[in-house]
Parts: sequence; C-alpha cells; structure tokens
Amino acid sequence: MNLYTSAESNTRKTWLYLTGFLVLVILLGWFLSVYAGNPSILWIAVVISVVMSFGSYWYSDKVVLSLARAKPASREDYIELHRIVENLSITAGLPAPRLFVIQDAQPNAFATGRNAKHGVVAVTTGLLERLDRTELEGVLSHELSHIGNKDMLISAIVVVLVGVVVIAADIFFRMTLWGGGDRDRRGGQAILLVIGLVLLVLAPVLAKIMQLAISRKREFLADASGALLTRYPEGLASALEKIASHPTQLKSANDATSHLYIANPFRGKEAGAWMHKLFMTHPPIGDRIKILRGMKL
Repeated sequence: MNLYTSAESNTRKTWLYLTGFLVLVILLGWFLSVYAGNPSILWIAVVISVVMSFGSYWYSDKVVLSLARAKPASREDYIELHRIVENLSITAGLPAPRLFVIQDAQPNAFATGRNAKHGVVAVTTGLLERLDRTELEGVLSHELSHIGNKDMLISAIVVVLVGVVVIAADIFFRMTLWGGGDRDRRGGQAILLVIGLVLLVLAPVLAKIMQLAISRKREFLADASGALLTRYPEGLASALEKIASHPTQLKSANDATSHLYIANPFRGKEAGAWMHKLFMTHPPIGDRIKILRGMKL
C-alpha cells in the first residue's frame, strides 16, 4: 500500500467495520431475546445498531472531543498554531481543520472528524510549550496526513462502537447473573447459555480487535506522509523523542481514545505485561524515529 491508495482502502474499511459492528450487536441482541424469551429485545438491538452506526458517523468527533476535554483554540489566543496549520493545509491540498486545545502538560495530539471538510486537530498545551516550530510542524503534518488518508473517521467511529458492544455484553452478563428471563425456558437452554457466555467473553475482545483492526501501519504511513509534506523528517522525529520522554500521563487518557493520539497517552505501560503489549495501539516510537531518520527525500 502507498500514500495514494491509503484513502480508498480506509474508506472500504470504514464500511466493513460498520457492517461488522451491526452484525455483532444484532447477534448479541438475538441471544438476549432467545435467552429472555422476549423477541422485542432483538428489534431493540437492531434499532440501536442502526442508530449508533449512523450516529457514530455524524457525531463521533464530538464524542471524542468531549472525552478528551478539548476546547476550541481561538485564533486570538493561538495565532501561531492557526498559521502553521493553514500553511500546511494549503500545501497538502486540504481544507484547514478546526483546532482544539487540551489543557494538559503531556505533549500529544490527535485528528478526528468524518471527512476532510469536517476535520479536527486537537493538541495539548504541553505540545505547544515543549516543541519548537519545526517539531510542531512535523506533528501537525502527521495529523493532517491522517485526515488526508481518511484514517480519523475509522478511528473515531470505533470509539463509539466499542462502547456499545461492551454495554450489550454487560446487559447479557447481568441477566445471566441475576436470573433474567423465563426460568423454565432457560432450564432447557443450557447449550444456548454456554454459547451466550462464550459470546459474552468474546464480545469485548472482538470489539477491541475492531479497535486494533486499524493497523499500526497507519502511524507509519502518516509519519511518511507528514515527512513528505514538510520535506523535513527530522522535525517529526525530534518531536516524537520529546513526546516519548515526557513522564506525565495524559489526564483524559482512556482506552477508548488512546489509539487516536500521535503517541500512546498512557505512561509506564509501554514496557508492561505481555498482554498489554499484545493490545498496543501504537508501533514503538523508537521504530518510527529510526524510519523517519532513514528517509531520503
């Protein structure tokens, strides 16, 4: 895959993930309806699936910004940030995204929005304070590349959809634990119960896999695209070094949105247990820096 086929590929992946989400939630709804002896539960699951799928497309950026506690970056207060983004957007041939700021000491940033016309870039105050202009340009070009490659739509949608799947699984767990449904029907449905419990365990895992289905190659591709945009890979490489060296954890960091950021917002987990490494949402920053410094433009 190259820089020019990425956007088309990500568009196909978006619809694939949405379809997979619909099937998964409807399947959970079917198990709930059979187990409880109430067919209306299935129809409720279908309605929730459809509403949340379309809702995540239109409002996922607002959900993400709210979770990140991001506030609009006014031009008066952040004139230099606006100028850099506008210049890079012109070079990239993209509409200038809306800009938001997160009041946090950790240097980090992310992009979201359903398409280029509704793109959003959010940066932390720590990023603005710690990076020089060339480093800031490197980070912002990386985020604009996510917008140009249509990465951010998939990323934002997954934040919403993962939560819905986990909630549906939790409902099934509570019904099983507290005796929901018709006891006589459940007495003859031991096999169904076992299958449902397996699904209960797998649903959050499958939801997490959906989150990680956006390959880590997205970050490598955005790094490369950003370096081509600025024609100065060292700017982003140096910025990543500063971001990785900062010890403070992002206050608004959570598992639902961690994959959106240019670097893992959690601190102290990068070298943690093997299970955490298995579900890492970012490639090692050292590898990214090495590739950037090996680029010849």
